[in-house]
Amino acid sequence: MASYIVRRILYAIPLLFLITIISFGMMKMAPGDPTALMMDPMIKKENLVAYQEAYGLNDNVLVQYVRWLGNMVQGNFGESLIRQGVPISDLITARLPNTLLLMLVSSFIAFLISIPLGVISATKRNSLTDYSITFVSFLGIATPNFWIGLVLIMVFSVNLGWFPTGGVSTLGEPFSIWDRIHHLILPALVLATADMAGLTRYSRSSMLDVLRQDYIRTAKANGFKNSTVIFKHGFRNGLIPIITILGLMLPSFIGGSVIIESIFAWPGIGLLFVEAAFQRDYPVIMAVVVIAATLVVVGNLLADILYAVFDPRIEY
Repeated sequence: MASYIVRRILYAIPLLFLITIISFGMMKMAPGDPTALMMDPMIKKENLVAYQEAYGLNDNVLVQYVRWLGNMVQGNFGESLIRQGVPISDLITARLPNTLLLMLVSSFIAFLISIPLGVISATKRNSLTDYSITFVSFLGIATPNFWIGLVLIMVFSVNLGWFPTGGVSTLGEPFSIWDRIHHLILPALVLATADMAGLTRYSRSSMLDVLRQDYIRTAKANGFKNSTVIFKHGFRNGLIPIITILGLMLPSFIGGSVIIESIFAWPGIGLLFVEAAFQRDYPVIMAVVVIAATLVVVGNLLADILYAVFDPRIEY
């Protein structure tokens, strides 16, 4: 297992290297000068040139990339162009726990709701229950989660006043777990809807394939209860294809959090990315892109490991 993990990491290095090249090139081709947003329009030209030289913005693109890559390998993402003197690692460290909390809670909600619904839909195939779950799933797939977020804010925050409209805690109030949960409920639910619909459909399809297998029919013929056949013999095998989706969900949460964190003013990595994009703070953008790419590799590696956990026939 250890040698397999090492090989997968070595295989992922060229992919990450290619992603950094493409991302860095796209940032450099973007229109506008980031220094124009942070400097006085009346600044003297020599002062502007001195600032650009201090940050290496006047160097050749290849030189800038090599310098940035060398620093990144050492864990140094550089300093923010807009927040002068603030290391990017400090910005990410301050906001990463909020994003991780949102990701963990939303993924727990998604799996807690979607997998049982998928199993129920598969065991009651072509029934009213199956059609109802299928309809809701397709409705969830077709509905943008940012629209769901705005509707929930309008109904539960503005009209009913049950939940805050945004933020991670109440301003001026001491820290409390209930206050954090109170602010977390709406954004976690909205972020979970992005994956619940698809997970429900995948769970249904996977369970239908399992229920058609010979060993399921044999177990039923031997007199086992239907619940025993489904949950003891079928459910574990039905989870194997869903593990692939789990591996792909890690990077998707970063993409989803960009929208959800912006709507709910949740101070996480997604909101940091949006702020950096509007301010053309390219070093911060590159740091977030590298983190998202790393999550793709970690997610796929985690999925491979879980295959062996749920299916003893798989060996590395």
